[in-house]
Amino acid sequence: MKLFSAFVLFVSVNFSAVAVENDDAKVWLERLSQSLRQLNFNTSFVVVKNNQAEPYRWVHGVDDDNFELEILARLNGPRRDILRKGTVVSYIEPEQDVYSVASNALNGPIPAIFSADISELEENYRFISVGRSRVLGRAAQLVRIVAKDNHRYGYWLWLDQQSALLLKMAVITRQGQLLEQIQFTHLDISEKMSEGLLQLQGTDLPIPLDLSHNNQERNFLWQVNWLPDGFTAIKANRHRMLSNRKAVEFMLFSDGLVDVSVYVNPAKEKLRATEFAHDGATLVLNQVNNGLEVSVVGKIPLTSAKKIADSIGAAPIQTNVKQ
Repeated sequence: MKLFSAFVLFVSVNFSAVAVENDDAKVWLERLSQSLRQLNFNTSFVVVKNNQAEPYRWVHGVDDDNFELEILARLNGPRRDILRKGTVVSYIEPEQDVYSVASNALNGPIPAIFSADISELEENYRFISVGRSRVLGRAAQLVRIVAKDNHRYGYWLWLDQQSALLLKMAVITRQGQLLEQIQFTHLDISEKMSEGLLQLQGTDLPIPLDLSHNNQERNFLWQVNWLPDGFTAIKANRHRMLSNRKAVEFMLFSDGLVDVSVYVNPAKEKLRATEFAHDGATLVLNQVNNGLEVSVVGKIPLTSAKKIADSIGAAPIQTNVKQ
């Protein structure tokens, strides 16, 4: 009886420790979200993947009316800048006119959910506070975002002890393999917005494009019949690929942290073996089966992407019935 009581006490203490650990990790992630929305910071980082490093500069600020401004610039190669004023995000890209979309977050290497409601991830991920280390000459707290199934990768975040801002991020497989890493090389936090953001504040950005038709189109020929739990449809449309002008049906799914894109179009050949390539943590899979070409792109394991591609089937025929 004493042995059983001791066992129950041991189990309850360990469960309590895990609960405290998870609560502590969530507090850190909530601090990260708050800092990304409320602090004036000027930072640089490099995305390391495939033995290559791509540098970025990231500036964020908040004016006296709590209005957010943000700039994300790629520093190597053709210019690609992303500007944000509140809920208007503008893209400056090579050989393309500047355009804007309505959004309250940038589409860049740092997942947008980190500046939003982190609790949206709790259904599919666990948060674990691991311990302290030193990154960029600063004391850092390591927090792990661990997938609850085999269809996602894990994310390790090193957060500044003082501000909770990101200092380093790694995308890790369940086996512990490093796929992709973001290393911050500079971090400056100030009371006032930077000169670049003050200039952006006085700049008129293009009116956001009307993308409502992307979510209104429902008469598709094909549909995805399997997705990992937690992934929901974000948008879908028909368009032509810029590279070869092929008409494709496009579907975008997300679990809040990871986006998965699916492209479907008829092929001239009946069958082609599955081909895939990795760009860091991002997988690009392409296959032709029964005369249908399917491409799946996202930061998910190969087995998951293959299962999504194999699940593509004809969509139910929709008829318009007049009342």
